[in-house]
Amino acid sequence: MSDTVQFDLDAYLGRIGWEGERRADPVTLKGVHLAHLRGIPFENLDALRRTAPSLDPADLMAKLVHSRRGGYCYEHNTLLSLALETLGFRVTRLAARVILGAETVESRPRTHMALLVEVPGDPRPYLADVGFGAIGALLEPVPLRAGVEFRDAGRRHRLVHVPHRGPLELWVLQAYEERTGSWAGQYAFTLEPFEKPDFEVINWHIGTNPRSPFTQQIYVQSVSAERHLLLHGSLLTETRADGTVRERKVPDETEARRLLEEEFGITAPEGMTLLG
Repeated sequence: MSDTVQFDLDAYLGRIGWEGERRADPVTLKGVHLAHLRGIPFENLDALRRTAPSLDPADLMAKLVHSRRGGYCYEHNTLLSLALETLGFRVTRLAARVILGAETVESRPRTHMALLVEVPGDPRPYLADVGFGAIGALLEPVPLRAGVEFRDAGRRHRLVHVPHRGPLELWVLQAYEERTGSWAGQYAFTLEPFEKPDFEVINWHIGTNPRSPFTQQIYVQSVSAERHLLLHGSLLTETRADGTVRERKVPDETEARRLLEEEFGITAPEGMTLLG
């Protein structure tokens, strides 16, 4: 059975609340991307149980679309790629190195999935990514252009080239941090296509390796027009649209499960330990 047969566009668009046009154009691309980010939470509950989540289209539909769950980058961006391909876009999967907080660009492996999206009739592709679980993530796709600042749904991003030893240009996505007044690198990538088997291996590594950051403590985020909400371990951080930040400790499992249900829209598996 092909991926497109297993994927239900109507159910997906209903889940993210997209009621706009279904055309392969920039407006639809940006609208679906933003609606996806606001409609489906980021979470690592499977990896927290040392289980690599399935990237099969039917399983992604069952988990992210038909139940109160979310996923991490491979799940989110695989699901988005299926939607965009069904709508008529051409999508290339890219593997990126997360450099946020890293000492050098080369110090971390390529473990993040991003998407390069081609729009019919548009000579320049777009970088799309609904699976980067950080406040510096893209909210809307941005054209693949170096040195230009983009304002995507209120956030500020730019793409730059940095030197490296490989034969392909190395791109870095940067986000502007209002708190520090500076640009911070989020991840680095080349335009080399990565295929489904590549991400099956990477997904297994990130979802099962005891040294993976996603197997050690809970990491859940939701995005709305008003706020970015993050539960990382026992720390709950709310960042409002005006830049106001509030933090508090989550005291116990009962409160953690309540937060997932009421604030993130996630029903955690029964019997699962959330705070470790």
